[in-house]
Amino acid sequence: MRIRRSLWDVEFKHKPVLLNECIDGLNINPNGIYVDGTLGGAGHSQEIVKRLTEKGLLIGIDRDTEALNAAKEKLKMYSNVKYVYGNHDNIKEVLNDLEIEKVDGILLDLGVSSYQLDEKSRGFSYIGNANLDMRMDQDQELTAKKVVNEYSEENLSKIIFEYGEERFARNIAKNICIYRKEKTIETTNQLVEIIEKSIPKAKQNDGHPAKRTFQAIRIEVNNEIKPLMDTVKNSIEVLNKNGRLVIITFHSLEDRAVKEAMIEAEGRCTCPKDLPYCVCGYESLGKVITKKPILPTKEEQEENSRSKSAKLRIFEKRWVIYGKLQIWWLSIWN
Repeated sequence: MRIRRSLWDVEFKHKPVLLNECIDGLNINPNGIYVDGTLGGAGHSQEIVKRLTEKGLLIGIDRDTEALNAAKEKLKMYSNVKYVYGNHDNIKEVLNDLEIEKVDGILLDLGVSSYQLDEKSRGFSYIGNANLDMRMDQDQELTAKKVVNEYSEENLSKIIFEYGEERFARNIAKNICIYRKEKTIETTNQLVEIIEKSIPKAKQNDGHPAKRTFQAIRIEVNNEIKPLMDTVKNSIEVLNKNGRLVIITFHSLEDRAVKEAMIEAEGRCTCPKDLPYCVCGYESLGKVITKKPILPTKEEQEENSRSKSAKLRIFEKRWVIYGKLQIWWLSIWN
């Protein structure tokens, strides 16, 4: 008989990444409203809600029902927490349903969580054997099994190369398609075997050979990249003045999208440098606090190996419209 660990047992060992840096970055107002858009096991949320008074409110969002149940257990002593089954991509709709217009801070800890990796039955990990699943939302139809067995060779190659930055993507996609002609690919072990045979042994020296491909398929299954820039934009829009958006990313695609979205929200004057004033009318919604991302300390990386690739970026809402203000000022005096 197989004994399955409860999610609470798995979460108990989970260490939230860049915890102190996130809390400092949020600059918490004790009476404010805060959103943890990736609630998970509530490691970050627990530290946020500790700093809130009874007038404050924490909203925890997650598309994984198991994660929500674990968080409810962990935070059961707090009465000022609202739990939402949903996706941070839909933050405007979530707040509208709660009849909340603006919030004081939003935290997003992107990517797969430790307990999802540790719970082998979810199929996220290339260590151990499980059904190919990789869904964060267990109610959605698209699974890793469907991606691997139904996507075209060209589409698989593109996904593995772009989302996994895997240079042997074409070879892996080709061998997946050859294998599935004879037998359906149903388990993580089958996929790992295909990947290992697709990468020359001499080139398998940068971690596990399946790491990049599994990442790519997971991103495709959960649509992690495409909505990200809109998510950043929408999150900034629902912040109060001086409210902060704090985002942790774990790979270059995520970080690039977050960085570009924050820079776009900050606004850039496109006028020639020799003009004495701005005429392009650019808008700025605030300021990027972290010109360079905050990285885990050496000590944290040693204590928690999963933190090694983490990057933290922070944006502060300020409601400044530089370009249009200059144009308006000039129109008064002319």
